[in-house]
Amino acid sequence: MSRTVLVINAGSSSIKYQLIDLDSSESLASGLVESIGEPIDGHYRHEVNGEKYEFTEPIPDHRTGLQHVLTFFETFGPELSEAGLIAVGHRVVQGGSLFPTPALATDATIQSVKDLATLAPLHNGPEAIGVEVMRDLLPSIPQVMVFDSSFFSEMPEEVKTYPLNKEIARKYNIKKYGAHGTSHEFIGKETPALLHKPLEGFKEIVLHIGNGASVSAQISGTPIETSMGLTPLEGLMMGSRTGDIDPASIFYLLRNTDMTVDELDDLYNHKSGMAGMTGYGDLRIVHKLIEEGNHDAQLALNMYIHRIVSYIGSYWAHLGGLDAITFTAGVGENDDVVRKLVCEKLAPFGIKLDEIKNETRSKEPRVISTPDSSVAICVIPTNEELAIAEKAEQIVIHGDAYGNTAE
Repeated sequence: MSRTVLVINAGSSSIKYQLIDLDSSESLASGLVESIGEPIDGHYRHEVNGEKYEFTEPIPDHRTGLQHVLTFFETFGPELSEAGLIAVGHRVVQGGSLFPTPALATDATIQSVKDLATLAPLHNGPEAIGVEVMRDLLPSIPQVMVFDSSFFSEMPEEVKTYPLNKEIARKYNIKKYGAHGTSHEFIGKETPALLHKPLEGFKEIVLHIGNGASVSAQISGTPIETSMGLTPLEGLMMGSRTGDIDPASIFYLLRNTDMTVDELDDLYNHKSGMAGMTGYGDLRIVHKLIEEGNHDAQLALNMYIHRIVSYIGSYWAHLGGLDAITFTAGVGENDDVVRKLVCEKLAPFGIKLDEIKNETRSKEPRVISTPDSSVAICVIPTNEELAIAEKAEQIVIHGDAYGNTAE
């Protein structure tokens, strides 16, 4: 009989889901619920066996959305009661210092996730709601929370600690937590396997570049640095986030404009980055603007590449050597122009890109550097859903580190 995990990624107004077969590592079905709680009609999409089913109607809340998701499985398949469902795995962005490993959903652990929403207000609240709803809808199935930040809890103290007044930092738990950890952990193990090299001693830089973007440096699959910090705002220039910026710019705007804290939060997180400079967060459109001679688009792309290369250089030095750089996520997997520009900047260090391999579109993991390149350049599709499913399985079998068991 199959063993499956339903993976849920609940956002403030959307829900993504996949049913993962643990034996084949394949997705048996996937879907999306959009525009939850918004004045416009919501949208459902359920995909199974190459067929796509779509519906439009108002979606007042997450409970309604998830109830429909379970109905889609009953109506269009696969039937969850016959699919060997052993757990529901939930992506949770922020585990803070409380959750260095995944956790079974209990009243106490769910409340802790809610309490951590101050560190990830756009994520933890909706994710906690998703967990609560699924506990109600599938009461006999264990619910497992897998945290984006857990992977980076292993980083050295000198990396995680900010040079802020220590009493304030401790009182309010201000430190570097990182994000996209599930993706970085997954890619960190896939890269040496692709290159037929042992994980032990393997030194790599993982570039998770999408609308949100982050970099990690890893040795033997263990992180020693990452670009995102207390929140996902720190680090690289992103689709709509500033990334690294002088924090005093916030004080300056508070003193010299009538903007509120919430408006500044919105500015830095949703109206800046690539979108703030060009009007578009989608790099495909930015490339077209550059072809048309748009100066702002060219400047934005130059800045985007500059920051990626700056992080690579810093992490390369901290690693004391480098075996591979791996591109993943939406931009990393699909944008050959970004990959080429990054590698051109690194050419003085012996990196050589195979331009034909770089320009070839593929969903398969691949090496796009030449055999004589000083560092292997790889492109590996991330699979956070599979990683979450595998972690959920382990928790169901062994229990979590907090004394909770699935029985």
